[in-house]
Amino acid sequence: MNRRKLHWVKAVVSIGIILMAMPLTHLVARQLKDGFSGTEQFLGALALAFAVWAVIIAGVFVKGDVKQTLCGLFGGMFFWMGGVDLLFTYYAKRFGAQALVDPATGEVMSRPEYLLLPSTFGFWVMFMLLYLFCTVNGCNFLNWWQRLFFGKHKKEIAARPMTRHTSIVAFMEVTTMLWTCYLTLMTCYDDHLIGADSVVTVIVGMIGLIGSVFMFIKLLHYASWGISLRFGFATVIVFWIFVEVCKHTHLLVRIYENPAGNVRDIVVMVLCVIAGVLLGLRGKKDR
Repeated sequence: MNRRKLHWVKAVVSIGIILMAMPLTHLVARQLKDGFSGTEQFLGALALAFAVWAVIIAGVFVKGDVKQTLCGLFGGMFFWMGGVDLLFTYYAKRFGAQALVDPATGEVMSRPEYLLLPSTFGFWVMFMLLYLFCTVNGCNFLNWWQRLFFGKHKKEIAARPMTRHTSIVAFMEVTTMLWTCYLTLMTCYDDHLIGADSVVTVIVGMIGLIGSVFMFIKLLHYASWGISLRFGFATVIVFWIFVEVCKHTHLLVRIYENPAGNVRDIVVMVLCVIAGVLLGLRGKKDR
């Protein structure tokens, strides 16, 4: 049987670049949040957004898939921090939005800007309708929904791709994935909808963990640096769903300190792992 070559170096380096870029963007955002207030913070957010716009647009004209990808990836991460996160922070402070605080410990569970983010769900749906109905693309997630909704009419409804500029594609991948993950997590944490202690939240976290494992295995097969970087970002973001769930709910800490009191969560996690293994074996058999 012909075995495809595994590109461990490209996969690990791509993951490493994303993991180094994430704290860098958070550091810049923290400096703007703590170092500025009021109108200065608003103007700082706009300045950062316009600066990364220039980088993203420049990526349309530079030569080389890797250069274009890096412009889109870094531009997308910094744009999210400036054009989205900081602007939400500014308006949350301006209109007195309150953080979500644990009444028992006084710990800040969610900052005000993140509590406002779910209100953008309608805008998110607008973007998803565009991608579902108007584009042929390489996203497995969107392709699965297109096959589910359109069936044999998929090629008729989504007949052709949009004009492809790697920098713009990478930028949109970064922002839409961050947006989708934030909406998913904030919906899970909302006690009026699901709740942080719900089984659903544990399952979402495990989907992030198991999904990132499958994505990393797929990442190993990409020989191109550009594709490896773009898919590496997606892999890290999906894995970060699991990290955020564990951080917000103290899932692993609770299980470690009191296994007997968290039998439900342990069972759910084990069942998710078993389901993931079965899916992996089925996929290998199909191939």
